[in-house]
Amino acid sequence: MNFETELEQKTAKVEAVLRRYLPAETGYQRRVAEAMNYSIQAGGKRLRPLLMAESAALFTDVSLISMEGDATVQDGLVNRALPLFMAALEMIHNYSLVHDDLPAMDNDEYRRGRKTTHVVYGEGMAVLAGDGLLNYAFETAVCAFEKAETEAEIRRVAAAMKILACRAGINGMIGGQCADLEAEKPGENVTEEMLLYIHEHKTAALIQAAMTIGAVLAGAAQEEIAMLEKCACNIGVAFQIQDDILDVTGSLEILGKQVGSDEKNHKLTYVTMHGLDESKRQVAKLSEEAVEILASFPRRNLFLEKLTKQLIYREK
Repeated sequence: MNFETELEQKTAKVEAVLRRYLPAETGYQRRVAEAMNYSIQAGGKRLRPLLMAESAALFTDVSLISMEGDATVQDGLVNRALPLFMAALEMIHNYSLVHDDLPAMDNDEYRRGRKTTHVVYGEGMAVLAGDGLLNYAFETAVCAFEKAETEAEIRRVAAAMKILACRAGINGMIGGQCADLEAEKPGENVTEEMLLYIHEHKTAALIQAAMTIGAVLAGAAQEEIAMLEKCACNIGVAFQIQDDILDVTGSLEILGKQVGSDEKNHKLTYVTMHGLDESKRQVAKLSEEAVEILASFPRRNLFLEKLTKQLIYREK
């Protein structure tokens, strides 16, 4: 099976997992549930839940096929608990996109080729949809404790919950978003150190959450988890630099969102700081280091290695 076919099949299975945990569109809260589902069902690469499952596969047998239904005790903690965390992380990622697109943030009208949530449902409902996705993520993930059968498994779930919360919070993604907003202020002296902080936290933090949660639930050693954390940081920073490159070189038709938004919002990016050629060199360097780390594990995951390259060098 070639990589593109395998990616398509695995992404479809991730979609099936996500659909199991969407909020019901009923009651007086129906409208906010609709807005939440509009956001999360808009498509996308499903990078984070896919990386979570493939990282777990570095340390134990895990099948996305078994995640389509209710896994049994014999399937192990990964197949029982991982789907909950996959869905939760994708909810957190989508909440951040809903809020990023708001007029108070990036003020974007298109996301993944269609109108953004605030354009369709209004700004107030978009704020609530983002809040709803963040809270619903933890409502979903906490159910993993019900899947734990032993004290050791309970500790793994607790460790995964801590990673999820920290990487999404003020010392993770939100911290990166804060620094990003501060960097846009007129007269702000944005250093390379600050720009790297933004990339490592706003983008890389959730990728680190994905890969380390997968490893933790699979029972990886602390040293192995630390290696994946470094690998994920490289992937996240390279992913964001590539995103900045595409904002300059891409188009609405290919990307599914407006281009040139960085320039419109007067955002300093790696591209504006170092130029296109140096940005592309940095993407290549970070990518090579990430793949080297993945290739160093005893249980090779060639699909994950190819996925890493494909995501970093994507054209949309």
